Amino acid sequence: MNDRVDLHLHTRCSDGHHTPEEIVQLAAAAGLKAIAVADHDNVDGIDEAMAAGAKLGVEVIAAVELSSQWQNYKDVHLLGYGFDHHHPLLVERLTEFRKFRASRNRVIVEKVNQQLAGEGRDPLDFVTIEALAGGTIGRPHIAQALRAADYVHTYDEAFDRYLVPNNVAKQFFPVDEAVSLIHAAGGVAVLAHPPYVTRNHGELETLLETFVSLGLDGLEAYNNGVNLEGVYWLINLARRHNLIVTGGSDFHGSEDSLISIGGGLGRFEIPYTCVDEIHSALYRHRQQG
Repeated sequence: MNDRVDLHLHTRCSDGHHTPEEIVQLAAAAGLKAIAVADHDNVDGIDEAMAAGAKLGVEVIAAVELSSQWQNYKDVHLLGYGFDHHHPLLVERLTEFRKFRASRNRVIVEKVNQQLAGEGRDPLDFVTIEALAGGTIGRPHIAQALRAADYVHTYDEAFDRYLVPNNVAKQFFPVDEAVSLIHAAGGVAVLAHPPYVTRNHGELETLLETFVSLGLDGLEAYNNGVNLEGVYWLINLARRHNLIVTGGSDFHGSEDSLISIGGGLGRFEIPYTCVDEIHSALYRHRQQG
């Protein structure tokens, strides 16, 4: 019996390259038992993914990846699982976030177009980028447009030459607010890919203790930032702090990515026990009122 899962997938509703239905089809083809569509600051693809999952026999868990910060840590990502994705407060806050992001990315495109004009090149069309995104526009969608115009050959080149020099600062949810928002919607909060926050073990554990005091429920032990030994270390870290363990590939589906759905970088498989732990944590939250 197959019990592999992938609890960190992105769709075109944020910065992925596939529709929610296509993501579920890929998961089914890969033989996955359960998945979570965890778009950046966006829950628009969950209903479509759940409908496709019901048809194809793939369990789809409501999820989101919130862009957070804590003190000097400017890119802490928190995953929410099992919440009501139509919860009014959650929808309101994400709508506000989307409005800011839309204005941010419009300014980025304007700055990129100024650089392109200086190079004697035609500008990018923001409406075309919106259509390409099919949801919340992110910098990867602008990178796609640069590739489509044949101004760059890879996504890395798009970022290096245009997107990094013309960046506009992002908005973040403070970690305590992000955790509270996920809990208010009935979900559990998990720290995504911990090695990308810091690779210093002592520093990570100290930071984790703070997050646990703020209500953090889990740790994404299975992630692309570690090898199998690193996974074991993160699992032990989670157990020491009474946290659940989850895992995901962070699959976006770009052509030049080495990450595969359900497999990440091919270092390990993610077991269904991660889903069991999410369900158990959700049950405990409901019992606690």
